[in-house]
Amino acid sequence: MKRTLPLTALLALFTCASATAQEADKAVARHLEKLGYTYEIDDDGDYRMVFDVEGDRTQLVYVRSTVEEFGSQQVREVWSPGYHSSTDAFPAAVANRLLEDSQDAKMGGWVKQQKVAMFVVKLDAAASAEALSDAIDAASRTADAIELELTQQDEL
Repeated sequence: MKRTLPLTALLALFTCASATAQEADKAVARHLEKLGYTYEIDDDGDYRMVFDVEGDRTQLVYVRSTVEEFGSQQVREVWSPGYHSSTDAFPAAVANRLLEDSQDAKMGGWVKQQKVAMFVVKLDAAASAEALSDAIDAASRTADAIELELTQQDEL
């Protein structure tokens, strides 16, 4: 497994700043255990997993414990990194490719988290284990495909 960015630095790029660590959402743990997924819980209480993907590659995925609200909706996010920039701004060609890929994606879209392009799937916080599995699969496959296309490496 090739890693060019130390995992601790990678985790620092993705975590949301908070004054105190958040407790992990136990409902997520129940779903992940039902699905047979191996996970770790990071300092923010998010679930971190590494999946094997096609071509002897791996892909990092986070299931956020934080539940966001919009009106009557409660939303959970699944994140997977696909591109790491050496500068604060993405090259125009990369940014445009990510926008195009967001258009084609059946679930989720690309967001910029500091120097990282993160594929994010938002789903109902009360979604079933199967729906969560679909979101994880969509995030990991989409992010890994862009990573391979843009970098020809297995970094994230």
